[in-house]
Amino acid sequence: MRFYRPLGQISALTFDLDDTLYDNRPVILRTEQESLAFVRGYHPALSQIENSDFKQLRQALREAEPDIYHDVTEWRRRAVEQAMLNAGLSAQDARAGADAAMANFARWRSAIDVPQETHDTLKALAAKWPLVAITNGNADPSLFGLDGYFSFVLRAGPDGRAKPFSDMYHLAAERLNLPLGEILHVGDDLTTDVAGAIRCGVQACWINPYDADLMQACDSRLLPHIEISRLASLTALI
Repeated sequence: MRFYRPLGQISALTFDLDDTLYDNRPVILRTEQESLAFVRGYHPALSQIENSDFKQLRQALREAEPDIYHDVTEWRRRAVEQAMLNAGLSAQDARAGADAAMANFARWRSAIDVPQETHDTLKALAAKWPLVAITNGNADPSLFGLDGYFSFVLRAGPDGRAKPFSDMYHLAAERLNLPLGEILHVGDDLTTDVAGAIRCGVQACWINPYDADLMQACDSRLLPHIEISRLASLTALI
């Protein structure tokens, strides 16, 4: 554990999900593969579609509606719906197809193997402080056994703009009835989690499992309060 700023009082902890509490890379790879296979099999007109096609559709949507990226689930659903419309499906069938594709996506997106260390650490921390999940993504903790540790979960889109915007940090403080400065946010991303938290007055813990050099990292903007390489290190704060 490395300290860069003095820690103040901690009355609650908030956590990013993806790549903070588990390795999200294999989950995303498998989910993209399964999602593409589902869409290809949904209708013959979609049998040759590629992930690159969806990337182009998402980019076009963002150019037309810049704020859509704050809700990654709706952004994806709209791209699938547009792909189905482009393939010749009726508006009604495209909506139904997009909903079916998103149900399939949700199943794979939350098929996550959570390390036992994460369970043990969150259990220990939750015995002392209220814990909250704050995510820009669309994994559902209730589907992979983490929801029981959190007082509530905040998601970009339904609960405000994506990190590093301060919406969800402020909402967490409001719901916890705590000052922003008494919350410690834990995350892997130096922009969304560290800089986002620091700029709105929340204390920040950077989890750095791959031994990156904070002073050399290209996305390092603001120093966190502390840096850890393993989630279990947080129990030293108890």
